[in-house]
Amino acid sequence: MHRPLVALVMAGGTGTRLYPASRSDRPKQFLPLLGDESLLARTVERAGFADETFVCTAAAHVDLVREHAPEAGLLVEPEPKDTGPALVYAVHRIRELVGDCAVLCLPSDHHVAGDFETTARCAASVAVETEGVVTVGVEPTRPATGYGYIEPGADYGGYFGVSRFREKPDAETAERFVDDGFYWNAGLFAWTPDAFLREARDSPLSPLVTALEDGDPERGFDAVEPASVDYAVLERTDEAYVVPAGFEWDDLGSWDALERLVSGKNVVLGDALTVDAGGNVVAGDKHVTLVGVDDLVVAAYDDRVLVVPKSDAQRVREVVARLRDDDLF
Repeated sequence: MHRPLVALVMAGGTGTRLYPASRSDRPKQFLPLLGDESLLARTVERAGFADETFVCTAAAHVDLVREHAPEAGLLVEPEPKDTGPALVYAVHRIRELVGDCAVLCLPSDHHVAGDFETTARCAASVAVETEGVVTVGVEPTRPATGYGYIEPGADYGGYFGVSRFREKPDAETAERFVDDGFYWNAGLFAWTPDAFLREARDSPLSPLVTALEDGDPERGFDAVEPASVDYAVLERTDEAYVVPAGFEWDDLGSWDALERLVSGKNVVLGDALTVDAGGNVVAGDKHVTLVGVDDLVVAAYDDRVLVVPKSDAQRVREVVARLRDDDLF
C-alpha cells in the first residue's frame, strides 16, 4: 500500500453501562480498567504503526484527550450525534489535512490483545484495493446477544464480501449465527476518505457531506439526525468487505465483561475484601467488602454505589437514562 496510513480513534462516547466508574465528565475511554493506562491511551499506543494518528472527540472531552493522548492530532466534532456524523466529519477533515490516504477507524474503549497490526494493515490494504468500506470481523467465542453480526459472502482470499449486516439477535438466532460462521461486528473499519464519503453521500448523512464541502459543518450537523455508521452507511452499501481478526477482542461493554478478562473466584478491581462470596465483580476507588453474596456487580466510585445482579448488568443503561433525566449523570 503506497499511501499514508492514518489511525482515527473515536473517543466521543460515554460508556454508560460502566456507571458509576464512567460518568459524563469521566467517560469509559479515560478509565484505566485493565492496567495503569487508560483505554484511550492503550488504543493510541496500539495504533503506533500508523503514519499519523487523530482522536475525534466531543468538545467537553478535549482536555482529557490532551492529557491521555498528547501525541495525537485532535478533531472536535461540532455536536455529538453518534458515530455516523462523527466519522463523516472526521474523515472529511483528515482528507483536508492529509490528502489521499487509508483511514483505520478504532473505538477508543475496547480490549484488544495479540497481533493487531497485521489485521489492521490487511484491512487498510483491502480498502485501497477494493475502493470499498472494510470492517474487521471477530470470530465469535460464544452466541452473544449484545453484538451485531456480519454474514460473510464471496471469498476473495484473505477477506470476504459482506452478504449482510445483522442486528443484535435473540439467543436462539445468535446460536445459529455462530454455527453458520458469522462474525461479530467489532466496530473497527478501514476505508479511503474518497470511498467513505462517496458512500455517505448516498445515505441519510448526505446533507452533512454537502455542508462540509461548503465549509459549514454546523449547518451539516443541524441537518442530520443521530445515526450509527452501521445504520447510515454500512448496511446500505454494496461495497462492503470483511477482514477476519487475528487478535483477541472484547468491547468491555458492561461490568460482567470483566469476567472474560480477569480470572479468579471474584473479579476485583481496586481494594476489596470478600468473605464466603463468589462469582462477583467488585470495582471501586474505595474499600468494598462483600460477605456471603454471589453473582453480583458492586461498583463504588466517588459518591455513587451500584449493586446489581450480574445477570442484569446490561440494565445499568436504564439507571443512567433515569439519572440523565434528572441531570445527575
